[in-house]
Amino acid sequence: MARIERVGDTRDVLGEGPVWDPQAQALWWVDIRLPAVRRYDWRAGMTQTFSMPEMVGSAALRSGSGLILALKTALAYWDPETGAIERVAAPEADRATQRFNDGKCDPRGRFFAGTMNDTAREPHGALYRFDGRTCVAVRHGIVVPNSLAWSPDARTMTFSDSWTREIGAFEYDVASGAMGARRVLARIDPPAVPDGATFDAEGHLWCALYDGWKIARFSPDGRLERTVELPLQRPTSCQFGGPGLDVLFVTTASQRLTPRELAEQPLAGALLMLDVGVRGVPEPRFAG
Repeated sequence: MARIERVGDTRDVLGEGPVWDPQAQALWWVDIRLPAVRRYDWRAGMTQTFSMPEMVGSAALRSGSGLILALKTALAYWDPETGAIERVAAPEADRATQRFNDGKCDPRGRFFAGTMNDTAREPHGALYRFDGRTCVAVRHGIVVPNSLAWSPDARTMTFSDSWTREIGAFEYDVASGAMGARRVLARIDPPAVPDGATFDAEGHLWCALYDGWKIARFSPDGRLERTVELPLQRPTSCQFGGPGLDVLFVTTASQRLTPRELAEQPLAGALLMLDVGVRGVPEPRFAG
């Protein structure tokens, strides 16, 4: 049974998008709806919270310094030292009900991020690829974009529209950033839906099952290898970190839980760390 520990005392409304910085030995993640970006310093054991001017769906480290953020209305470069935000791409800024959600860098440092309708579950979203110069839609008709991840050999990209309860595995051309043939890696039983995901060093995919009370590990051929039961209903994403990349950090949500459910789930919204017996791989930095 995996050991589960709480990190700090924060309680996110909708925690998401954990990304480990091996240079600084720190974990970044977002609370989409607070809205805020948070940073946990592994060495100091302290958490900082940075308020954002609008919802923030995800974040990735930049190759130099700072982060790229998927804000509600735009992709933006952010400097945590000064607080400066530079908006660099806004493909759906004229659509008030849209927002960015899950985002992550591919092995060449391109940032992929998906959009969604935040007020209705309609297929109004798209998946974008941004290289620092151009922002291109590579998929359309998405309800809730999630589960972005790349296998350690860079040949497979995963992506899900959570509304379909399917995790798709795509052949991936790392040279061009093109998504190829799709197969269904896994189908998730209701009421759970696939949320944020990451690969471990053995090529298995770990996926948070929102409303499923668990994290699931899938083999490269889609076999459910194991699950890790959690004492909360809404895990949202996961990422390996720690000095040895052997800690699985898990973000969670407290949104839309009743007072009774919140009392029964004191860890809802908390950042967790799990010992699951495997190591991860470093997340690429944005190269644009």
